[in-house]
Order: sequence, then structure tokens, then C-alpha cells
Amino acid sequence: MNKITLFTFFAVSLIACRRPEHQEAKNVDKFAVLADQYYEDRLQLYPLEATAAGDDRYNDLLPNSGSVEFIKQERAFYQKYLNQLEIYNRSSLDENDKLSYDIFKYSLQMDLEAQKYHLEYIPFDQFNSLPLNFSQMGAGTGIQPFKTVTVYDNRLKRVSAFVTRADTAIANFKKGIQHGRVLPKALVIKMIPQMNSMLVTDASKSLFYDPIKNLPKNFSEADKHRLTEAYSKAILTEIVPTYKKLGDYLAHQYLPKARSTSGLSAIPDGVALYGFLVRQQTTTVKTPEEIYQTGLKEVARIGGIMDSIKNQVGFKGDLKAFFDYMKTDKQFMPYHTPKEILAAFANIQKKMTPNLKKMFINAPKTPFEIRQTEDYRAATASAEYMQGSADGKRPGIFYIPILDAKTFNITSGMESLFLHEAIPGHHYQISLQQENTLLPKFRRFAFYNAYVEGWALYCESLGKALGLYTNPYQYMGALG
Repeated sequence: MNKITLFTFFAVSLIACRRPEHQEAKNVDKFAVLADQYYEDRLQLYPLEATAAGDDRYNDLLPNSGSVEFIKQERAFYQKYLNQLEIYNRSSLDENDKLSYDIFKYSLQMDLEAQKYHLEYIPFDQFNSLPLNFSQMGAGTGIQPFKTVTVYDNRLKRVSAFVTRADTAIANFKKGIQHGRVLPKALVIKMIPQMNSMLVTDASKSLFYDPIKNLPKNFSEADKHRLTEAYSKAILTEIVPTYKKLGDYLAHQYLPKARSTSGLSAIPDGVALYGFLVRQQTTTVKTPEEIYQTGLKEVARIGGIMDSIKNQVGFKGDLKAFFDYMKTDKQFMPYHTPKEILAAFANIQKKMTPNLKKMFINAPKTPFEIRQTEDYRAATASAEYMQGSADGKRPGIFYIPILDAKTFNITSGMESLFLHEAIPGHHYQISLQQENTLLPKFRRFAFYNAYVEGWALYCESLGKALGLYTNPYQYMGALG
């Protein structure tokens, strides 16, 4: 090897030894910038996510997300960031960023794959529904508190956008009919009353008028007068006609075309769609059949524990008879008013708090409340948790639907329900995740059902350690 070659060899070797450290640091910094930019761009594309996270910058926006143009925009957005992500050397990232990289890539790939199935052809149902979410926000008691004049004005802009969204939803329902992708009749029947419950002839009787009833005292008289007139007009000329249009369409045009079947296998590409949704919701590559077999094993295991509890309480009869007994015996329906039920859940929280402090080092800073589900959606709602904001200005809320307090049954599993939906279930996991500033924002405010529900299900198993499940019937509810 001559001197020049030898020099070149050592120079290149020296650079090769030094370059990775410099490049890795640069790579990590650039990855953090990319992750932050993705989150910021995503909020503009999905402004309701910003509202849910307590970010008010886009509260005037409500994109027409079911339109062909928007779906093209979505696809370009996902592909752009997937392309940019693939230039990074994953191995140069630290463990936390490697996980962020994997989640980032997985999410973009799944979002792109979802577009193959034209989910926009079923724009909403009885549970996942912009019309329901929009009314909840409109009342001012959920993810969009009304505290400033700007918030009030921005809401009016979203009202106008909601009218357009509703028209697009109807157009997409029609496309769904053309392609054989329709909802089961049983669900459509539940959706019609939801729409009709928003119909009023007196604006002041609308839940969308509640923010006007609660106008902050520090607003000027001029703003109070202007907003009162604007909201009254919007309710009667935009909101009510839009819900009526949706209700009429569902009742008279969509319901006759709805299907009598239940499973997705009954619609075109339904088997493939079901397989995709299983992968999306579980973040596994397990087939529906594999998961079904796991379910059968769990039913058998849990059934055995239930049978032992039946014997423990001295019930004579089989397990089915025991279930019927718990559903119908009046001793399991001790309440008379919704207030008593809410108090019972508050008592569960009080009872477990001393042990909770022993088990968990970290507790959320986000406040927590227990509320009854609003009447207009209670019939089709389950108990649920609504996230608070990371800044602590908006509480996490545990909602309980109560149709008839006198038939509210304790064997439905009140204690396990609280552990799952509230504390230490969704409230701890979601709040602590949002408050964790060591994570990039797209992870702080992301929801992955396998993790969210997996944690909450695990929390149900903590009942005895937290001083609950002392009543065998409450434990039966948990097993149920």
C-alpha cells in the first residue's frame, strides 16, 4: 500500500469512526422535528383531535372529511410522511424514538390501507357519530367549553361546516347503497331518534342554546346580544333543519335499504374488511378465527369461576338460572334516582382511594368527574370515559347512562365498570399519557385500542387488591 493510499485509508477510517456519532445525533434531531411537524399538520387535517386535546387553535374548522377531495388529501398526507420517515436510520435512534418510529410507520401504513375499504360509505352509526359528537360539543359540557367570545364565534363557523358535512354524509350513504355497503336495520332504527331528538321549534329549548344560557358575566352586553341572536338563528335555520334532513333520510330512504344481517361478512369485501379491522384494533397479525378461539377458552375459564361463586352463595340451579336470578331479583336494584347511582359510583372511588395510593406512584394531574349521560344519547350509549385536557383545564369525565334508576342493576358490575372506565383505567392511562412530555405529541394524544382497552381490562383485575369485589355479586359483574 503506497503512502497516498495509506493516508487515504487512515483518513477514511477516521471519518468513518467519527461520522456515526455526529450523524446519529443529527438523525435523532431531525426525527424529532419530523414527528412534531406530523402532529401539527395532522391537527389541521383533523381539527376535532385538536379540540379533544385541549388545543383551541383550530376550533373554527370542521373539514368535509367524507368528500372525495378530502380523502385524496388524506392519502397524500399519509404517503408524504411515510416517504419522509423511510429516509431515517431506525438503528441510530434511542429506544424511545425507535418505538415512536415503529408506531409512526405502523399508523401511516394502517391509515393508507384503510382507504381501500371505503369506510366513508358508512359515515356514522348509532355509536360513532359526528351528529352525536357535534351535539355534545354544542352543549358546552364536553370537550369544547365555552369561555371566550372567540370560542362562541368559532362554534358558529363549525355549525355552517356541519351542514356541509351532513350533506356529504347523505351522499356517502347513497354510495354505500349502490355498492351494497349498508348498516343493519337494527342500528339504523336506533339512529333515527337520535337525530329527531335535536328538533325544536323554540331555539331556547335546544341543547345548542345551553352556551347562551351560560354566557360568561364578563362578556360585554353587545356581545351577549349579538351571540344570542346568532345562536338562535343558527339553531332554527341551520342546526334543526340539518338534523331533520338526516333523520328523514335515515327513516324514509336508508332504512328500507338497510340489511337484515348483522356481520360484516354480509357486505362486499366484508371478510377482508373484518380481517383488517381485527388487525387495526388489536395491533396483531392474528386472524379473526384465532382470536375467536382465544375467546372461547376465556369464556370456559371465566365460566368455571362463575360457577364456583354460584355455589359459594348457595344458589340452587344452573348458571343460566343464576344469571336470570341476578337480572330480575329486586335486591339487586336498590336505587330510585340517578343521583343515588352517581353517589354509589363516587363511593366506590372513595372506598378504593387509600389502596390506590399504595399501588400507584404516579397519579394524573387532570381533574376527574362522574356524570350522567345526556338523555338524547343515553339509549344507545354505554358507560364511557371522555378524556380531559393535558393542561388540566378540562376534566376527564366518566359518563353513566341511566334510563331508569329503578332498574339499574348492581350485578352489571359497577365496581369493575369504574375500574375500567374511570380509575385507574382510562382516566389514569389516558391522562398520564397526555401529561407525559417525554413522548412526542403524536404519541401523547394517540389512541390505540389494544393498549387503551387492554390496560382498562387489566385494571378490572385489581379490584380485590383495591378493596373492592368483597360482594360476590359485584365480582360476578366483573367476570361478566
